[in-house]
Amino acid sequence: MNLSKKRWIILLASCFINLCVGSLYAWSVFSAPMAAHLSNIGGVELTPANLAIVFIIANAVGPITMICGGRINDLLGPKMVIFVGGLMFGGGMILSGFAHSVGFLIFGYSIVTGLGLGLVYGCTISNSIKFFPDKRGLVGGLTTALFGLSSVIIPPIAASIIAAAGVTSAFKIIGAAFLIIVCLCSFLIEKCPADFIPEGWTPPMIGGGKAIQNDKDWKGMLQSPIFYVMITLLICGAFSGLMCISQASPLAQKMIGMTPAQAISTVSILALFNVCGRISAGYISDKIGRINTLACACILSIVGLLFLYNAGQGEVLAFYIGISIVGVCFGSFMGVFPGFTADQFGVKNNSVNYGIMFIGFALAGYFGPTIMNTVYNSNNSYQNAFIIAAAFSVGGLVLSYIYKGITKKA
Repeated sequence: MNLSKKRWIILLASCFINLCVGSLYAWSVFSAPMAAHLSNIGGVELTPANLAIVFIIANAVGPITMICGGRINDLLGPKMVIFVGGLMFGGGMILSGFAHSVGFLIFGYSIVTGLGLGLVYGCTISNSIKFFPDKRGLVGGLTTALFGLSSVIIPPIAASIIAAAGVTSAFKIIGAAFLIIVCLCSFLIEKCPADFIPEGWTPPMIGGGKAIQNDKDWKGMLQSPIFYVMITLLICGAFSGLMCISQASPLAQKMIGMTPAQAISTVSILALFNVCGRISAGYISDKIGRINTLACACILSIVGLLFLYNAGQGEVLAFYIGISIVGVCFGSFMGVFPGFTADQFGVKNNSVNYGIMFIGFALAGYFGPTIMNTVYNSNNSYQNAFIIAAAFSVGGLVLSYIYKGITKKA
């Protein structure tokens, strides 16, 4: 089978792998029962808000292994990187099932699972994009969409296991299943040859009939002013989504008055629209351009956050509209940025370059939930957090125009 056909199998395996590791973002389903479990062990009452640090650190450590694993991926290929990442991801979840303190939970879930996620996620996306230079936006959207789809599929499964066997057993069962699946799928992944050109596709040309070459290594990328515009734009674009994802279930319960069972649907709805945003924005960005797509996402995000700001007790429709729009906009940034980074700095070193760019996502994953918790703890209300998030979206819109201005002059 030639590579032009085999690349679709590699893409399918990559998507299936990302479906597994995306379960990290089902954290809000685990947080309440885990807080109760640790409270019973330690004798000190804990709440989901007390465990927000677990999710924050898990987001923060991912870029470390994305960059290290990305370098190995660029040199040797993604197979072994994904295999090791699968062992760490599943192993970290299994360890979480033995947690007897917040510190041990942070070690298992935040550190081991988070680092494993970084190894896997960076390789699957960057390698897939290299195989599809003709469809970068769409493929970036698909690979990240399956990552997001996990947050639709896993919460009800995890909730059922928790109800039947307890939260610690849920960690062990899900961790073991994903360890096996990711490690097996890694053997279907191959490294994309440097000179690969899909059948029927002609690379963009410049004067003299030469193919466009814009490959920069991480040093060249960091020397480019456009990198700092892009990573700040990513922080602004991901802020509201990560803020809401981290507290989706508590948000629905405390702000709207939903029961815990009803609030689980909020996690799934947010994740579903997140997935839709990744695929649709990836496809649209191939047509109208990456930066135009991201600018539209910033505008829509402001609208969604205003819906959330005005939603109160019992206003379920306004809440669902707002959370759905925020999910679409967050997904748009996650789906577009892998291809956006490759467009700007080339595919040769994209595994490392996107790993560094992903630091912006990690920063948003820290500041978004932290600011939301701080706002809520100060006045028992989430409303001001939505105003702060809207300000970030406005900043992202401004940065999209700055990007256009810089690239026009270049």
